[in-house]
Amino acid sequence: MKPTHIEHLGIATPNLEAAMPFFEFLTGGKCYNIEVVEDQKVKTAFFKVGEVKIELLEPTCPESTIAKFIEKNGGRGGLHHIAFNVEDTAAALAEAEAAGLTLIDKAPRKGAENLMIGFLHPKSTCGVLTEICQQPR
Repeated sequence: MKPTHIEHLGIATPNLEAAMPFFEFLTGGKCYNIEVVEDQKVKTAFFKVGEVKIELLEPTCPESTIAKFIEKNGGRGGLHHIAFNVEDTAAALAEAEAAGLTLIDKAPRKGAENLMIGFLHPKSTCGVLTEICQQPR
């Protein structure tokens, strides 16, 4: 697997509207995209810092994995995952599995901003939830 760059950092928050002013201040820019990803039960907001994005993640229901993460983190949210950009998500997932990493996603699926994504389980990635992303073609 050879990532081209860090695609984004995912940060869980219980409230996008409350978190956005801080990230506008921190990044020196406005949020450029807000969208709901229904199958992941999450609402996202994106900021850019150079070539790297910050993705804020707000749960849309209590069953969301983001809601569970926030609950485990004392209701505060926090750094949820790091995402790496690759040329081919399916190939990267297969390579990761062959290297002995535990996959959350066996095959790529559609994520926010039309990226093809797949996650690696933190128990095999030094405790860091890792996302593999491919730009839309």
